[in-house]
Amino acid sequence: MTAVPIELGLKPKDFKSDQEVRWCPGCGDYAILAAVQGFMPELQIPREDIVFISGIGCSSRFPYYMNTYGMHSIHGRAPAIATGLSTSRTDLSVWVVTGDGDALSIGGNHLMHALRRNVNFTILLFNNQIYGLTKGQYSPTSEQGKVTKSSPMGSLDAPFNPVSVALGAEATFVARTLDSDRGHLQFVLRAAAEHEGTALIEIYQNCNIFNDGAFDVLKDPATRNDEMLMMEHGRPLRFGSEGGRAVIRDPAGRLLVADDVAADDPRVVVHDALTDDVAYAFALSRLTRQSPGCTPMGVFRSVERPSYDALMSAQLADSVLQGPPDAELQALIEGADTWTV
Repeated sequence: MTAVPIELGLKPKDFKSDQEVRWCPGCGDYAILAAVQGFMPELQIPREDIVFISGIGCSSRFPYYMNTYGMHSIHGRAPAIATGLSTSRTDLSVWVVTGDGDALSIGGNHLMHALRRNVNFTILLFNNQIYGLTKGQYSPTSEQGKVTKSSPMGSLDAPFNPVSVALGAEATFVARTLDSDRGHLQFVLRAAAEHEGTALIEIYQNCNIFNDGAFDVLKDPATRNDEMLMMEHGRPLRFGSEGGRAVIRDPAGRLLVADDVAADDPRVVVHDALTDDVAYAFALSRLTRQSPGCTPMGVFRSVERPSYDALMSAQLADSVLQGPPDAELQALIEGADTWTV
């Protein structure tokens, strides 16, 4: 994702393909697409050096609408395909577009291993808490009790928290944003693009057909300030319409949300997205909308660790320096640990 040293003069319209955008009218995917197309010129990377890879789902139509290289791949396997591309073509800027069903159900294994390996690409995980493409079944992020055509009596499944899953896999960059907040979405995209290694961005995305209003509490001016915690590195974790709500650390070291917190209260946590201690970011991820009424938004974690791509390139280079492996390979093939069927 390294920027080229010349001004390419690219504009957002240069990243719009000639394909008709075909999502349901009012879908949050439109806002995300516009934000990404508007951000891409900032990279100063030629379009032919950018690749978008998707799996299956509404979000996975994304590559059709980007005037870059792209691949609409198979269900859940976009991280695996992107791994092969990123490690074999380290000169490319690789982006994965996926949804909560694609990434966390059939694709959960591929997502987890891409994160732990720290492959150098950015994952945009659209989370609408429903299966939209297949017409409204509950997904791995749907709330318990969700009534859908596949769970008419209410879902019994406890939902995944995508940010917690990513942090549990030791991801080096994890963030969350909202489809309708273009400024914040592009801020997070910028931070992810500058990161070396796997960057995962969970994007809350409204499905106005099968799960409309799932994130209204974070969008309604009457409630959003009291519900949404905007995290900035180095700043106190304060929010609320009156500024009185804050994340504090209790005597046991746990992170809690408290009301009516004084301005000089020493318990208020100052956000540190750069700490190596993944437990801190994980604790933040557990502050959910359901309880105690707080949704953290922004960068949870951004730490440095060698990317899988760099480690593989170094290993291959070292192998070449040690001389051709032909004789050793042939000896292995003809060695005692072979058999005839």
